[in-house]
Parts: sequence; C-alpha cells; structure tokens
Amino acid sequence: MKNMVVLVDANVILDYVITREPYYQDAYKIIDMCYSGQVKGYLAFHSVSVIWYVLRKYMPDSERRLWLKKILQVLQVTGTSHESVLKAVDMDDFIDFEDCLQDRCAESVNAQYIITNNVKDFKESVITAITPHDFDKMISSIK
Repeated sequence: MKNMVVLVDANVILDYVITREPYYQDAYKIIDMCYSGQVKGYLAFHSVSVIWYVLRKYMPDSERRLWLKKILQVLQVTGTSHESVLKAVDMDDFIDFEDCLQDRCAESVNAQYIITNNVKDFKESVITAITPHDFDKMISSIK
C-alpha cells in the first residue's frame, strides 16, 4: 500500500478541516493515511484556491493560512500539462469541468484513485473515483 497513490478531492479536505458531518471521520482517516505514509496523497493545484475560497466562510485569513500549510505538509500539490488541460476541455461527458481537471491531475501522478464524496460526477473519469469510506474499507481489507 505504501506505493498506492491517491488524489484527494477538495471536498474531502474541507470535510476534514471544518469537521463537516457526516463525512468528518472518513475524511480524517484519509488524511491520516496520507500523513502516516500508508498512501501517497496528492492535491490538485486548482483545489488550493477552492479550499481557500470556501474556508473564508469558516475562519479568518490567518487560520486559513495555517490550515493550508498543515494540509500541504501532508498532501503533495500536483498540476497537469497544457496538453492534458486541452484534453479536459474536449471531455464533454463530465458534469463539472473542475472534476475533469481533478481527473487529469490524478492521471498526471499515476494515481490509482480519486478520493471524493462526489463519485457520481466521476463516472467518465479515467482514474477510478471512490468515497473516503469505501477507500478505508478497501485498505482495511488489504491489511
């Protein structure tokens, strides 16, 4: 499992940071797996600004900066190539273009999974999307 690579969607990170129920516990487990090195976790570059924007409703600027630093110590930021973004523009079977970019970023780091609470929007994803809960169950069964 140490070689397993995942891309963690912004919604999972937000669940963790703002202790959003009923998802907090599962989000915590994912972050902990990445922190402990059980899996290699990535965060899409564009998700950093999404997280920053959403957190403004929950905490002051200085606290947001602290949380982002903590998250970035656990998850490696990744982007994707110009060609991959062009490919994403042509992938019209995604409901949400941002999710398509998540898929492109996940592919760029050879992720096995995109961990998200929004699996339904990743039906056409090249990289398999899985909920934090299902990923935890899968990892627990491998141990």
